[in-house]
Amino acid sequence: MNMLTSAPTPESILQRLDWKVIRRLDGLLQGDYRSLFYGYGIDFADLREYQPNDDIRYIDWNVTARMDTLYVRQYIEDRDITAWFLLDLSPSIDFGTVENLKRTVLIDFVATFARLLTRHGNRVGAMFYGNDVDRIIPARGGRAQVLRIINDLLKQPSLPQTPFTDLVPLLNTALHTIKQRSLIFILSDFICTPGWERPLMLLNQRHDVLAIRLWDEAEIELPDIGLIVMEDAETGEQIYVDTHDKSFRHRFQEAAIQREAVLTETFKRAGVDTLSLSTDEDLVRAITRLTTLRQQRRK
Repeated sequence: MNMLTSAPTPESILQRLDWKVIRRLDGLLQGDYRSLFYGYGIDFADLREYQPNDDIRYIDWNVTARMDTLYVRQYIEDRDITAWFLLDLSPSIDFGTVENLKRTVLIDFVATFARLLTRHGNRVGAMFYGNDVDRIIPARGGRAQVLRIINDLLKQPSLPQTPFTDLVPLLNTALHTIKQRSLIFILSDFICTPGWERPLMLLNQRHDVLAIRLWDEAEIELPDIGLIVMEDAETGEQIYVDTHDKSFRHRFQEAAIQREAVLTETFKRAGVDTLSLSTDEDLVRAITRLTTLRQQRRK
């Protein structure tokens, strides 16, 4: 007997994440999300000598010149946060297994963080990018805002293949639209044309940027299953390949590793914290890794 499963609703997704992800995070982190979510001070408090990993944006160059030692400004912390989700919804985001598309992981991640932020009185907004910036949801607070973002993501159609994805319009839109210093999540697989490094660096100079790179294991390592048709998720181009060929599988993996190394170096130069999030990874474990990274950067 076949059982028909109903399509997920924003409410059902949020309830599932509240039960399976957020409650577990509360237990692991004891409700202390300061290492992930910290506000941006507006009142000058004091000066102190620069320490490794301090934010160079807070260096006081006048005092540094007089004292011949690097000094940074300290501020009274403002706990209110505005967060934005910059969402790459181009064709390759629909790659993965039926249960675990990159799009599904994206929705779960956005819903989780939007919920964590808004329940503490913060505001969240979103920008949807397909072939261009298709939609901007202004930043607001409350559970209704979280449900709206989830609902709009569920309604966002999958796109036909395009020649290439270009993330520059999305980053430039954020640069010109988001005026208040904010926490910005960029969710993408970063399968795109080059040229986005500079706008990413500019964005990170004004805001606190986190890059969440979505990927699937099949993009890294091919299984040995014989002759298959491979399709480029972005362009739709198809080729036949023989996965029995060990040397081909090795070249495929080497190319994926090289692509990963280039991305890692790009994020490092931009000074952006990153989380590599696989379609089959437990979301709680991934967020815990991100928490550890942020704690290390804050020391």
